[in-house]
Amino acid sequence: MNLTDPLGDMLTRIRNAQIRKRTKVLTPGSKLRANVLDVLKSEGYIRGYTVTTHENGRSEIEVELKYYDGLPVIKEIKRVSKPGRRVYSSVQTLPRVRDGLGISILSTSKGVMSEHQARDANVGGEVLCQVF
Repeated sequence: MNLTDPLGDMLTRIRNAQIRKRTKVLTPGSKLRANVLDVLKSEGYIRGYTVTTHENGRSEIEVELKYYDGLPVIKEIKRVSKPGRRVYSSVQTLPRVRDGLGISILSTSKGVMSEHQARDANVGGEVLCQVF
């Protein structure tokens, strides 16, 4: 299956799985997806993930979703920078999500990181998605 926006596909799979109260969701594997999941795990939005490599060379990521009192921890997750319209931000204009209650995930020259880490490292980059 050929996807134009693999990261957007993963975020949609997470969103749909949480609506259906699933504990795990499968998504095709890639380095960018794994890096975004690393940030989500370090910020406490997911329990974790495992990468499985099949015989034909394709990999698959199983994401363990996190719930608190029966409600998903991720209230809102949306793609900001899309294939048709890339959104870049300098360190001075990094977006704050819900007055600092949520996070933005950025792709910077120093790797994929949250907006808090980007401010500490004094780097800007492409705003991939926002999570609240």
